[in-house]
Amino acid sequence: MEELLDALLRECQPYTAHGKVATYIPELAKGDPSDLGIYVLRSDGRHYQAGSYRKHFTIQSVVKPILLLLALLDNGEEVVRAKVGVEATGKPFDAINVTDSPLLSAHLNPMVNMGAIAICTLIHGSSYEERFQRLLNFTRQLAGNPEIDLDEAVYLSEKRTGSKNRALAFLLKSYGMLEDGVEEVLDCYFKACSIRVNSKDLANIAFVLANHGKALQSDEQLFPPEYARYVNAIMMTCGMYDGSGDFAIRVGIPAKSGVGGGIMGVVPTRMGVGIFAPALDEKGNSVAGIQVLERLSRRMYLSIF
Repeated sequence: MEELLDALLRECQPYTAHGKVATYIPELAKGDPSDLGIYVLRSDGRHYQAGSYRKHFTIQSVVKPILLLLALLDNGEEVVRAKVGVEATGKPFDAINVTDSPLLSAHLNPMVNMGAIAICTLIHGSSYEERFQRLLNFTRQLAGNPEIDLDEAVYLSEKRTGSKNRALAFLLKSYGMLEDGVEEVLDCYFKACSIRVNSKDLANIAFVLANHGKALQSDEQLFPPEYARYVNAIMMTCGMYDGSGDFAIRVGIPAKSGVGGGIMGVVPTRMGVGIFAPALDEKGNSVAGIQVLERLSRRMYLSIF
């Protein structure tokens, strides 16, 4: 398996030159576009890795499935479905014009920015700082890593330059879909996106989703199996932004990408995969990361279709 991963990274390394690191968040512009790493955790407990798998990066939109899981645990499916829909928008992740009609919760999904901002309001806590701390602790629990923490520099960079997300939040507010103060909700969202992880962390989180909510090490049920199915289904249809359909054909597994360069791949009952490759395509997905996943899926017959 390690030989296969090494070979895949050699094959896909040239694709890192086909993308660009995100620059609209100034701190992300400092990333090395040549980075490429992968970590795989299988259901038999074996783990394999190659490349820049130790390198840390901010989770960005890969936090959205975790936000959704915590909202489900805090509120149940009915409340979450009433707040944010499940259908793919077919629009970029930060699109403002998601619909020509008056904005409704059904027009959003939890994997795009506007939906995730709305989801932040469902996390329980007496303050948005407490809500973020609960999300951070939940992320640590899922990853089995108590050292996961906030990247302060990226958080401040996002907060300083997040005009588009402010526009999205005020749009939600104007349609009565955001009751709390825009800045306090966004502060929680910016911090959520700025959680620092590595490929191993993403693979561990993905494995719990692949294993119906059970952690590998302790066999503890961290969340109900039906929530794993709910989140995996939304990642399958919406997780790779407006490239989700193409990804479903080419790779065929639930996955979530982030503009920090991470991809979290879930192979139900079989494995969790974490990838880091910060050179992105025009949709905000990792170019080399998708190439690695496509080849891994073909060689190991991972597609669920």
